[in-house]
Amino acid sequence: MKNIGIVSLFLAIVTYSCGKVTFNMSGASFGAEKTCQVVYFENRADIVNPRLAALMTDALKDKIQSSTSLKLVNSNADVVFEGEITGYTIQSGQITAQNKAETDKLTISVKVKYTNMIDSEKSYSKSFSRFSDATGGMDPSAEAQAVELILPEIMEDIYNEAFAQW
Repeated sequence: MKNIGIVSLFLAIVTYSCGKVTFNMSGASFGAEKTCQVVYFENRADIVNPRLAALMTDALKDKIQSSTSLKLVNSNADVVFEGEITGYTIQSGQITAQNKAETDKLTISVKVKYTNMIDSEKSYSKSFSRFSDATGGMDPSAEAQAVELILPEIMEDIYNEAFAQW
């Protein structure tokens, strides 16, 4: 009976002392951070997909809103994401006997600067890159599909680097 009281006291102390840090199912942790700003990602790639900058900016906002309790604001945020698209390349893979590409690979690269105004040790500047293959060539439909597959992966990488303290 005495052990139950000690365990209960221990749990109460741990719960109270950890009250300023919250965890969610993704493994992300937040302290005093309450607000987030996502600055529009400029497209500085040699090949410019005209929709990609808006898609990427919106995808990061959506990821933050769906995975955190941070409130999106336009200025004076506790955490700020800035970035630029640095690469958008389509590479042809193996060529068939009919001189057509059997597969093409779309690669998207982005450079992100994450600034945590509350805890500067969590801030980073890093490049992320992901790719997707398209069988039968990269026509506009396949390209759009590849972008839809790549963006969530890049957003997950950016999010994990900022918030998942593994």
